[in-house]
Amino acid sequence: MENGCCMLGIVFSVICIISFIWSIFAGTTPEISAAVLDGAGRAVSVTLSLIGAMSLWNGVMEVLREAGAITRLSALLSPLMKLIFPETSRTKKGLDSAVACIAANLLGIGNAATPLAISALNEMQSSQPEPERASDDAVTLTVLNTASFSVIPTTVLALRRAAGASVMFALLPKIWLCGLIGTLTALVSSKLVCRAFRR
Repeated sequence: MENGCCMLGIVFSVICIISFIWSIFAGTTPEISAAVLDGAGRAVSVTLSLIGAMSLWNGVMEVLREAGAITRLSALLSPLMKLIFPETSRTKKGLDSAVACIAANLLGIGNAATPLAISALNEMQSSQPEPERASDDAVTLTVLNTASFSVIPTTVLALRRAAGASVMFALLPKIWLCGLIGTLTALVSSKLVCRAFRR
């Protein structure tokens, strides 16, 4: 994780340096300076607008979990979970966290889904004979958490609102279609790759 963050910082630094050097030769340094200041201001306002939406849905997820709704949802989705996470469904280790992660992704709150996915992965790996090697279920959950289908794309809607979009839900059918295709493709690919490596 630290190496990934370091590499990301290097990439962004290189992009910024190249942009600044290019602006000197192109004579657009004043425009670059104005864009940097405007972008910083917009970043703060967008972040503040996202805090409300994220806080709301994180709170909703925590209330559902404390109320036992996640456990009931896990029982309701048991046939589907057996198909997606066969080993985890058998051992029950990490199953509730995995279901909570999927539920958070369905609500479009990836910020809440990520810690739930990490918790589920830790529990899944604890029952493995080789904990340092990712199990098939762990790989599948990681892929699903990354390429997740959202019924309510909270983050997208909050960003559109912050950007001043007047029509909030016009893109929902397209988001659903793209999300469904992406999730199914990721799930099938994950299963095929895991099976190939197992052989």
